[in-house]
Amino acid sequence: MRHRKKRRTKVNLLIVITILLLIMIGILAIWGMKQIRKVIRDTPEELIAEYMEHIEKQEYDEMYSMIDTEEDFYLSKEEYIERNSKIYEGIEIKNLRLNHIVTEKQEGKKVSVAYEISCDTVAGELTFENTAIFIDTKDGYKLLWQDYLIFPDLSDTDKVRVSTTQAERGQILDRNGRVLAGKGTASSVGIVPGKLEDKENSLKNLADLLEVDVETIKNKLEAGWVKEDSFVPIATRPKVRELDLMSLQPEESVLEEHERQKKILEIPGVMMADIEVRSYGLGEAAAHLVGYVQAVTAEDLENHPGEGYHSNSVIGRTGMEGLFEKELKGKDGCEISIVDKEGSTKTVVASIFKEDGKDIQLTIDYDLQKMLYEQFKEDRGCSVAMNPYTGEVLALVSTPSFDNNDFIKGMSAEKWTSLNEDENKPLYNRFRQVWCPGSTFKPVIAGIGLKTGLLDPAEDFGNEGLAWQKDSSWGSYQVTTLHAYEPVVLRNAIIYSDNIYFAKAALKIGADNLIKSLDEIGFNQELPFEIKMAESQYSNTDKIETEIQLADSGYGQGQILVNPLHLASIYTAFLNDGDIVKPYLQYKNEAVGEVWIAEAFTADNVQEVLDGVQGVVNDPNGTGYAAHREDMVLAGKTGTAELKATKEDTTGTEIGWFSVFTTERDTEKPVLIISMVENVKGIGGSGYVVQKDKAVLDAYLESK
Repeated sequence: MRHRKKRRTKVNLLIVITILLLIMIGILAIWGMKQIRKVIRDTPEELIAEYMEHIEKQEYDEMYSMIDTEEDFYLSKEEYIERNSKIYEGIEIKNLRLNHIVTEKQEGKKVSVAYEISCDTVAGELTFENTAIFIDTKDGYKLLWQDYLIFPDLSDTDKVRVSTTQAERGQILDRNGRVLAGKGTASSVGIVPGKLEDKENSLKNLADLLEVDVETIKNKLEAGWVKEDSFVPIATRPKVRELDLMSLQPEESVLEEHERQKKILEIPGVMMADIEVRSYGLGEAAAHLVGYVQAVTAEDLENHPGEGYHSNSVIGRTGMEGLFEKELKGKDGCEISIVDKEGSTKTVVASIFKEDGKDIQLTIDYDLQKMLYEQFKEDRGCSVAMNPYTGEVLALVSTPSFDNNDFIKGMSAEKWTSLNEDENKPLYNRFRQVWCPGSTFKPVIAGIGLKTGLLDPAEDFGNEGLAWQKDSSWGSYQVTTLHAYEPVVLRNAIIYSDNIYFAKAALKIGADNLIKSLDEIGFNQELPFEIKMAESQYSNTDKIETEIQLADSGYGQGQILVNPLHLASIYTAFLNDGDIVKPYLQYKNEAVGEVWIAEAFTADNVQEVLDGVQGVVNDPNGTGYAAHREDMVLAGKTGTAELKATKEDTTGTEIGWFSVFTTERDTEKPVLIISMVENVKGIGGSGYVVQKDKAVLDAYLESK
């Protein structure tokens, strides 16, 4: 038994020894393979390639581990990393490529490797040839690093400088070259810390005058770059010019700002300096159209990589500033150069010239835009104006509005909150939305009825009085109108704006024909225009559900919603033999109308409609007669859309409309204007809008 036990012990010992030997052999094999691979990998050619890979990945520790630091290396690890990181990250190196590598010669333990490198930088693409020297050490080849490995002409006392020349942002101009957005001057309010007295009180007084938080000012004063004699910008204020103050009737806002700035300058240590800023000539009158720029954010930089934005850039946020951002922005110029210790340029490594942004000229008429704004600025509404023959959009106004210059000066949190919480919604762009058109839709129904042959302009629908329903199936629902007249034919129905006539007309046309016809003139599709507009609709579903809804649609109620510019475009058919002209906003030297929808109505039929809308303005019985002129024939259509929960509701609001246009092609200033005011109940209904549009039209047509 004892012998058997000894034999078992010896066998177990042999197994253990065998396993250990196998493990050692495995380890040695792995080590050997590593050494073989190391020898294969660690050629100077592959090492320089590996070193370059680390550069783009910003792996400076790994780069440092590849260099020989034992003999006469003049930088510590921290200094090496700082020098390399500042240069490579400063020039924003990307897409680094080794084009070719050649071993030039070997002298003892040193091997020279020539290579060509290409990369993208903040100053464009850069390509250069260089030579790296490796030394064979006990740990394999190591790189003998010197500054010239970054750039061939760089010495240890030189610096790499990146200088930027900022491109000028393009201007936004009106049709006559007047500036809607461009260079302006503002006053920068700043503090020189060393001259500040009674700091706490001074900062509080300044914060009150500038409408900013004291903490905001303190944070700016505590920035790392600030010294006692630094000018630290705190806020931007409007430039108050002597000419503005010397006018016979200076604007109240100018006088208020002048007084504010006098008090600001009374605070010791506070100074003001002129700076160049983006300026908006029409301010509130065109804010929704022109938009504004703001300083880029970290999110912007992330969303627009490689597009030339940096921390000091601005970006178009809304309106034309956003729509034409790429064209307006331009490209900054940039130069990477090597400068010696005296600050003189030794070599320009790479450079790109600046490209100023392009000017964008619009079809907008500066004066007409301002006239419409001034008339409606206290109302919740919008106006569009266009040349009905060319499609040039002459004005796009949304009221009430905001001053886009406030975004340049730096809007206070209180101001931003007040704009957002204002019940009149001054930030809301109304000309982009859809609205119930009321009776301004009747000429459209007339055109459809005539084109389909389902409406006879001479047919007398009969005098139904002021209320009507088709039959008892409508229950208590009735269509009401305001005027009784005879004969009840198309022309008179348009002049008197007869709801009953157009309810009957819609029933004659039928739901299917009406839907098909409205789809053919742009409903439920995007308007072909530079600014995205909400799509016009005839129903909240894909069909007109009931007979009553169909009847209501005939006079622009029911679930009909129309974008004002789309409606204006449809009206152009009445002056262009039934063709709808495409609206556009970017100015062309040769303004030739482009047809958007051919034969939307027939040429013969539009004359019937045109006779009616001319009567609206020129017949004393017409609802738009207040706008007529003796020197020319105008046409138009009023509209009042009722928005209420039920037929019996007396608390609903009324939307007031007026469309008005010149009718002669050779008119010096052909124009079509459509204006909408959200609530005209109790202030004259659509007549309120007629009076305001008349004032604008008269001033525009008589201006030189």
